[in-house]
Amino acid sequence: MAGEAAAAAAEVETALDTPVDPTAAAFFDVDNTIMQGASIFHLARGLHRREFFTTREILGAAWKQAYFRMVGVEDPEHVADARSSALSFISGHTVTELESLVEEIFDEGMAHRIWPGTRALAQMHLDQGQRVWLVTAAPIEIARIIARRLGLTGALGTVAEHEDGVYTGRLVGDMLHGPAKAEAIKALAVREGLDLSRCSAYSDSANDLPMLSLVGDACAVNPDARLRHHARQQGWRVRDYRTGRKAARAGFVAAAAAGAVGGALAAGATVRGRRHH
Repeated sequence: MAGEAAAAAAEVETALDTPVDPTAAAFFDVDNTIMQGASIFHLARGLHRREFFTTREILGAAWKQAYFRMVGVEDPEHVADARSSALSFISGHTVTELESLVEEIFDEGMAHRIWPGTRALAQMHLDQGQRVWLVTAAPIEIARIIARRLGLTGALGTVAEHEDGVYTGRLVGDMLHGPAKAEAIKALAVREGLDLSRCSAYSDSANDLPMLSLVGDACAVNPDARLRHHARQQGWRVRDYRTGRKAARAGFVAAAAAGAVGGALAAGATVRGRRHH
């Protein structure tokens, strides 16, 4: 009986693992598409609270976050700088430790930033029997946990090198950014037997045009100006879930950015003050 029960359970699990529509899938960017703000910044802030790294390093992250929000695009020099020092702050820590902390940080600083509208779009694909992957420049550890919490199929992300379960602070390959996302999706499509002309992709940034142009169904979510213009030209769907700040977005974002950096500076001063006592 036990053997029959195990066989039945295995059969059910296999049925659940087999997508109803195996050749179609959806790919979602994370930052400002699935989640408000930059996931790496939310991770860094959570790790800073746990004294993973210094106030100086978090101020650098705060400035980059503010800059990205103000201009709406990622400056190539900032991306290159991020590439060289991307995950140096986790050097010496274990994979197990980081994964455990990412779970905590997701609950405290990320869960409430998920855009309900984008989550509904992802669920729509799942309901149609399609698989859904996150594709992000964020560390794979963040991406996997977000995917798991949202009930998605999986994630592609930037991979941090580790030896014997301890991070070296270097990356394996390049950041999963821009054209690299499209290449990763092509490889996944070959491996999973996907027909890209039947697939969908979602992003907020013109930097993801290679990914969006790869599929038969592209959608701009909370788009920057360049992507919005391109989407209109191509007849792509556009979804904007930002509320109350569309008309005067630049002014609001500039003020918010200044506040973010000012708040980080104040927090840094407080931390320093405490350490001196």
